[in-house]
Amino acid sequence: MTRNITIGQYLPTASVVHRLDPRFKLGAFVILILAIAICDTYVGNLFALAICIWMFQISRIPLHYGISGIKPAIPFIIILAIMQLLFYGEVVNGGTVYLKYGFITITSESVRLVIVSAMRFVEVIFLSSVLTLSTSTTELTHGMERLLGPLEKVKFPVHAFALIITIAVRFVPTFAMEMEKMMKAQASRGADFGTGEWWRIIQRTKDMFPIIIPLFNVALSRAEDLILAMEARCYTPGAARTRYTQYKAVGKDYVALIASIVISVIMLAIPW
Repeated sequence: MTRNITIGQYLPTASVVHRLDPRFKLGAFVILILAIAICDTYVGNLFALAICIWMFQISRIPLHYGISGIKPAIPFIIILAIMQLLFYGEVVNGGTVYLKYGFITITSESVRLVIVSAMRFVEVIFLSSVLTLSTSTTELTHGMERLLGPLEKVKFPVHAFALIITIAVRFVPTFAMEMEKMMKAQASRGADFGTGEWWRIIQRTKDMFPIIIPLFNVALSRAEDLILAMEARCYTPGAARTRYTQYKAVGKDYVALIASIVISVIMLAIPW
C-alpha cells in the first residue's frame, strides 16, 4: 500500500526542481493546478498531461511514482465517471444524444466531461506527487507560510494553518503504513483483503470496515505523541517566532514562475 501513496513522501534527487525556492515552487504549482481545473478541452488537457510527464523527467523522479499514486484513486474516478456519464445529460452547441432511457441520458457533452474530468484527476495527482516528492516537509511549511504571510494583517493564523496542512500531508504515508500493518495482521487471522476482483468496489469497501476503528485509534495516539513532542520543545501556538532558514529568490525561481504562467495561458487562451 505504501508503494501506491506518493503524496507526503520525499525523494531527494538534487534536480533543478528540488533546488527551487519553495515559495515560487508552490506558487507555480498552484497556478498550474488552477489552469488544469479551468481547462475543458481534449487537446488542452493532453498538453497539460505532457507537461506533467515532462516535470517528472526534469525532477529526476521515475514516472512510475506518479502512476502508483493514481491506483488508489481509480475507484473514485470510475464512480465519478459513471455518475457524470449517466446523469449529466446536457446538450449544448449542437451536441449529440447517444442514449436516452428514462432519466438516463448519455450525450456527447457527458462523454466529453467524463474524459476531461479523468484527465484532470490524473494531472492533479501527477502535479501533487511531483511537488511533495521534490519538496521536504520543512520547505513546504516555510513556503506556505511565506506565501500566506500577507493574511497576517487580517489576523489570519498563517503559521498554524501552514503547520496543520503540512502535518496532514506528512502523515498520509505514515497512516498508509499503519493501515498496511493492520491489514497484514488481520489477514494472518483469516481476514480477506485485496483478493477479490478490482471492480467489486462495494465489497472491497466493506472489507475495509474492520480496519477503520483501529486506524482512528492509531491516529489519535500519533496525534497525542506529536502534541507531547511539541510541548517538550516549548512550542507555543501563536507566539512570535524567528526563522532559521531565510530564502532568497534567484533567476531560476522567477523563470519557473513565469514558465507556469505561460503554460497556463497556452492551455486556456489558445482555441484548441
